[in-house]
Amino acid sequence: MRARRALRVLSTILVVAGGLLLLDAGVTLVWQEPFTGLLGRLHQDALGNDLSRLRREGPTAAERRALTHLRDQRRRIAFLARSLRRRTKDGEAVGRIRIPRADANFVVVKGTTAPDLRKGPGIYEQTPFPGVPGTVAMAGHRTTYLAPFRHLDRLRRGDPITVEMPYATFSYKVEGTRIVRPDAFWILRRVGHDRLVLSACHPLFSAAKRIVVFARLVRTAPAPA
Repeated sequence: MRARRALRVLSTILVVAGGLLLLDAGVTLVWQEPFTGLLGRLHQDALGNDLSRLRREGPTAAERRALTHLRDQRRRIAFLARSLRRRTKDGEAVGRIRIPRADANFVVVKGTTAPDLRKGPGIYEQTPFPGVPGTVAMAGHRTTYLAPFRHLDRLRRGDPITVEMPYATFSYKVEGTRIVRPDAFWILRRVGHDRLVLSACHPLFSAAKRIVVFARLVRTAPAPA
C-alpha cells in the first residue's frame, strides 16, 4: 500500500515537473527564457539608475577643464566618448539603445563577456564608443536575459536606431543585415563612414551563426550643457 502511494506521489511530481518544463519551453519559444528574463530585468533597473546618475553628474572636473580648449563640437564629443570609455568598468552602464522596429529599449553596458551580456547589450572592447570615428559594435542575447536583440531579423533598410550616451545622442539608419560565421571579425572593421554594428546568435536557440545589422550614422545631437 505504501509502495503504491509512493509511486503515485512520484508520478504526480514527474507530471508536474514535465508540465513546468513544457511551459518554460513554450514561453521561451514565443518570447524569452523567463527565469533569466527576471534576472535581466533586475539588472536593467539597476543600470537605468546608474545611467541616470551619469547624466546628472555630467563631465568630471578634469573633463570640463579639457573641454575649454576644444572648440569643435565633434572633437568635444569624441573626447568625452574616449574619457567615458576609460573611466568605466566592464559591465557598467554607459548608454541606452532604442530600436523601434525590434521593440528594443535597453541600457547598454561596456563589454561583451558572458557576465556583461547578462545585464544587457554590450559594446565590444575592440571598438570605440559612439562619437569616436569608426565602427561601434554591440552584441546582445536573443532568447535569454530579456533577449534585447531577439528581433534583429525584423530590421529593414532605412529603419532608425538611436543610441543615447551621457554626452550625446546618435541617430542611425539601417543599411542592411547579413548572416555570418561566428568568427567573422571583419564586421568590426572601420569603413569609410561612421556606423553601428549589432550582432546576435542565429538562428534562435543556436550559436551556429550570427545575425548582423549594419547601420549608418546620420545625426549627432550633443547633450545639453
